[in-house]
Amino acid sequence: MSNYVKIFGLMAALTALVLAIAYWAGGPNAMLPAFLLVGLFNFGMYWFSDRAVLRAYRARTIEPQDSPQLYEMVDRLRQRAELPMPKVAIAPSPQPNAFATGRNPQHAVVCFTEGILRALGTEELEGVTAHELAHIKNRDMLTNTLAATMAGAVMMLARLTFFFGDRDRSPAAALAMLILAPLAALLVQMAISRQMEFRADRFGAGIAGSPHGLARALLRLEESARRIPMEVSPSAAHICIVNPLRRGTLTGLFRTHPPTEERVARLEDLAREL
Repeated sequence: MSNYVKIFGLMAALTALVLAIAYWAGGPNAMLPAFLLVGLFNFGMYWFSDRAVLRAYRARTIEPQDSPQLYEMVDRLRQRAELPMPKVAIAPSPQPNAFATGRNPQHAVVCFTEGILRALGTEELEGVTAHELAHIKNRDMLTNTLAATMAGAVMMLARLTFFFGDRDRSPAAALAMLILAPLAALLVQMAISRQMEFRADRFGAGIAGSPHGLARALLRLEESARRIPMEVSPSAAHICIVNPLRRGTLTGLFRTHPPTEERVARLEDLAREL
């Protein structure tokens, strides 16, 4: 089964979960308004998610003269990926990390933290950049936005159902809905994100010309994320190349990224195939 089919199936599962909650709370008549509300949320996130994400990371876009070497590297790799030139941004975090955002390849942003620019060598940074360009090439930012919006809608509907739903329903059932529906949505969102990370690793290795730089970078970034905190909302954490949230926290338990060791192992297998 291809990654595209898996992701489509997971998105369908999220949609079904939204409609199931609406039906449980208000019957058939509630399903259409719920679906339209989610569509409205997705429309807003599609157009404005890049600005919201950059604001969450306090990132600023830069011009070629601000960092000529970084700009040249992004430009060279995006030509290899046959992409338009994305905007380049820098976030003032000491934690080494990077992400891509934007509604489509024509309006994309690749953002690097100050920490990653200091921590990685040229080949490693090229591997990370190629990974983010692969997300742009695969239009993963749109899928990520839809998944995050749908998961948020599930959580909102579950809360509304608990506090304002039919009082004749069992309080135990309402409480179960409040707890289990958001958990199910989060698990589906995690599965979507993990599939996209594996795919971007593989595509990114092709853009960079080798899996080795990305594999080394992932190990270094994972180790740094454990030591160096990043203050960012969990809702914006899933777009980074490695999970920026520390393990041991409640949000760290629900990791949207595959285990780094598994990602590196797959890249090493890919290197042996080449």
